[in-house]
Amino acid sequence: MTESDAHVPKKKRMFRVTLASMSGTMLEFYDHFVYGSAAAVVFPAVFFVSMPPTVALLLSLVTYSVAFIARPLGALVFGYFGDKVGRKNVLIVALLIMGGATFLIGCLPDYATAGSFGAVALCILRLLQGVALGGEWGGAALMVNEYTTSPRLKSILGSIVQVASPLGFLLASGTLSLISDLGGEAFLLGGGWRIPFLASAVLVVIGFYMRFGIEESPEFLERKEESRPAPLMDVVKNHGREVLLAIGTRIGSDTAFYVFAMFPLVYLPRIGITSGSALLVGVFASLGQMVGTPIFGWLCGRWGTRKVLIVGAVVNMLYAFAYIFLLDTQNPTIILAGAFMSLFCLAMLWAPLASHLPAMFPVHVRYTATSIGFQMAGVFGGALAPTICLMLLENTGTAMSVPVYLGATLLLALFCTIKTRVPAPSRETES
Repeated sequence: MTESDAHVPKKKRMFRVTLASMSGTMLEFYDHFVYGSAAAVVFPAVFFVSMPPTVALLLSLVTYSVAFIARPLGALVFGYFGDKVGRKNVLIVALLIMGGATFLIGCLPDYATAGSFGAVALCILRLLQGVALGGEWGGAALMVNEYTTSPRLKSILGSIVQVASPLGFLLASGTLSLISDLGGEAFLLGGGWRIPFLASAVLVVIGFYMRFGIEESPEFLERKEESRPAPLMDVVKNHGREVLLAIGTRIGSDTAFYVFAMFPLVYLPRIGITSGSALLVGVFASLGQMVGTPIFGWLCGRWGTRKVLIVGAVVNMLYAFAYIFLLDTQNPTIILAGAFMSLFCLAMLWAPLASHLPAMFPVHVRYTATSIGFQMAGVFGGALAPTICLMLLENTGTAMSVPVYLGATLLLALFCTIKTRVPAPSRETES
């Protein structure tokens, strides 16, 4: 901590850190979600136009999944430096890589201009996005967790950071929806899709400014000089069980997010809803998550993260079947209300993670272990979900097969959560 910062009240420093973590994470998830929305609606007609429609969509979704495979690599690289040299500077590097890759995607030539080059470059840049996102979430969660010793306050501040995800999703889906409404679908496919990617440069500047001005985690600084083995080796040797439980706990929420927020972008056009209208699903879904995340974050402070995750797994399992029924009504009002409720329910699984997962590991391996657990769940959840859902839809002929698949991942999450031990919130409050 700098001499000048020592005179800044503790609450104000915590506010700065929370806001900086949230702003950078919002950018990271904005970049991630704008790509996911474009992969479902735009990219099949831009980079894979020579393929049959179903094949083009499948290839586009594969490029979306590529980032999930790269995330564990990012978790290892950024986790190592985050545990060895500190959280702050590593988070700044992750921010710049993610923002730069997103901006360059907006500059890529389409198939008509450069043939398959655009698709290849798209995959490479998507890999870079995945590496950056692999290092982002864990570090942002740790920064707010390591600025307080109160389990209750960790839950509340962690949920505030988690709001960054629906904010990023809202910005991404809202921007694409607005472009589609103002310029029409032809404008969106003809080049309007580039605007959200190029606009990420503005968010990078804001995020960089916010993160550059904060101080390093005090809990990390207290133990910085301790002699420790390489974080990854320590995790493998001493914390393998906890990492597996972290993966299992997280996997259900990752799959649920795709089913609730991204799957409708593929499914609704098949039942007669336009792509532009389908993008509104993302807007209302993100609003539901924004409302739900602080509510369930507060409940985590009262009940503990474990109880909220257990209830959340059961609620989302049941709602998934109701959600498909609501989509099948083809009624716009019902669909949008259902989308809002879908991610409101998902917030029960999302809000606790930023305090639940870090609490499973000691500080000297926390960045590495938390990031690996979170991102490996993305490989088995988010990365596979688009392809599995599309194959289930094609082979069964009914979307009701999708919530069955989601239910299996939520059962795993429920089991792992029950087996996890984390500190319970105390009755004490922190000023």
